[in-house]
Amino acid sequence: MSWLFGMGGNNPETPNLENIDNVSDKKPSPPPSSSSGEAYKFDSSALERAAKAAKELEKSKHAKEALDLAKLQETTKQIEYQSKIKEYEIHLEQVRIEQKRVDAEERKKLLAEETKQHQLRSQYQDQLARKRYEDQLQQQRASNEENLKRQEESVAKQEAMKKATIEHEIEMKSKLDAKKSEAKALARAKAERENHDLTMEQLKLKASEHRQTVLESIKTAGSIFGSGANALLSDWDKTLMAAGGLSLLALGIYSAKGFTGVTAKYVESRLGKPSLVRETSRFSLLESVRHPILTFKELRTKKSSALKDVILPPKLESRLGDVAIATLNTKKNRGMYRNILMYGPPGTGKTLFAKKLAMHSGMDYAILTGGDVAPLGKDGVTEMHKVFDWANNSRKGLLLFVDEADAFLRKRSSELISENLRATLNAFLYRTGDQSNKFMLVLASNTPEQFDWAVNDRLDEMVEFGLPGKEERERLIMLYFDKYVLTPALQSKVKLNIEKFDYSALCKQMAEMTAGMSGREIAKLGVAWQAAGYTSEDGLLTKAMVISRCEDAIKQHKQKMEWMSEKEKNDSRYTRLNSIH
Repeated sequence: MSWLFGMGGNNPETPNLENIDNVSDKKPSPPPSSSSGEAYKFDSSALERAAKAAKELEKSKHAKEALDLAKLQETTKQIEYQSKIKEYEIHLEQVRIEQKRVDAEERKKLLAEETKQHQLRSQYQDQLARKRYEDQLQQQRASNEENLKRQEESVAKQEAMKKATIEHEIEMKSKLDAKKSEAKALARAKAERENHDLTMEQLKLKASEHRQTVLESIKTAGSIFGSGANALLSDWDKTLMAAGGLSLLALGIYSAKGFTGVTAKYVESRLGKPSLVRETSRFSLLESVRHPILTFKELRTKKSSALKDVILPPKLESRLGDVAIATLNTKKNRGMYRNILMYGPPGTGKTLFAKKLAMHSGMDYAILTGGDVAPLGKDGVTEMHKVFDWANNSRKGLLLFVDEADAFLRKRSSELISENLRATLNAFLYRTGDQSNKFMLVLASNTPEQFDWAVNDRLDEMVEFGLPGKEERERLIMLYFDKYVLTPALQSKVKLNIEKFDYSALCKQMAEMTAGMSGREIAKLGVAWQAAGYTSEDGLLTKAMVISRCEDAIKQHKQKMEWMSEKEKNDSRYTRLNSIH
């Protein structure tokens, strides 16, 4: 037990547990030098004191308690030592955690900085790309302008060369014709000089024969007229009868010639129609003989509203209603008709409204096409006068509708038109210079900006027909769905059935899908629905078939729009009209 006491005593060489934390920090003392003698000297006084203390303790009655106390102190110090070790480990762990947190924050800051640098780099690259693209566009634009300029110069040079070539050809041809004429004249003169003697003899012989024949004729006629004159002079009744007969014969020839011309003009203006008129509702005897059934149907056609089955925007319908009322009152009061221009994309209802307007006003209508005028050539002037002579002879009044009028009413100052077409245009301007109470002129065009300024001066009102909007498309789809699908399906003779679905909702859906389509395209879509029902095995038209035909029509419309050139789009104003949808 002395070792325990020695460990728990106050021996200065015994390590203190309270300073255990500092043990690890202290460096071991260097070994004693082998040259010193003091290092090997043993101090026995300490052992003696310890032994003496141990004996005294053994003799004491509190020896056991002191030993337990020493053990307890040692245990307590060990626990404290372990606790300090744990605290030290916890402190180390906190330091490591703090270091990790600091490292994480550093990494986060580094990542944020890298992200920022990456964004700045991306923005800079984007700016460079935009700048590069703008430079490319500018270079492309400059290149296009340069190419266009070169093309224009090339075209101008080609036109100049072509003009010079044509002028040179004309000059060479005229010189060649002059040389040919000169050569022919020289040859003819040479031949005449060579055959002069023969010709003179032939002329003398012919003159002698002719003189002999004339003398014999004079003798014969003299004898005949002498005897006749003697008879007439001796009998005055015969003289009067001969004079009267010759006068009647001359009068009959002159009257027959005049009557034949007047009759021909009357028959042409009353019984037939000019060749330029493609379609008319005016009654014609010749046409009634050729097409009796069609003529009977036209005669049975009742007067209807000018806007019946004509679906247009409300503002345009209101304006056309005013035109219809004004035309009807003009017809009733025998006033002067106004000339109207209807312009816009094809298939927007211009021709249909013109027919309805004529029938509503109690007038006849006649439809001409501008494309039929140019092929007539020099006969165009005559045919144009025939049309207006025929129109002025109408008893009910005539609505003269000229479709595609820009085909021959082009600008004379800037357009390259032939002399024949120019003469036809002048004839048209001459016949339309004044207002008329016999006919009403209605022009239709997709490109009215091509009209000659004199044509524009003759127009009293201009009406623009645009593409149908959403509400108008819905009404058109319902109209043609009823006309081509529902109505035939109700007839017992027609093999066409319809699947049950909400027709109204489907029409609204298709009105959304068909943006940009004209009324004519929607009418063709109705025919496509009918054909789809007829081609099915059981004659059943389903909702899927209706939608499929509508999608096909939309694809075809887009394809047609892609085929149009930029000039055609600008001329037909499709860009501006489609922008409102």
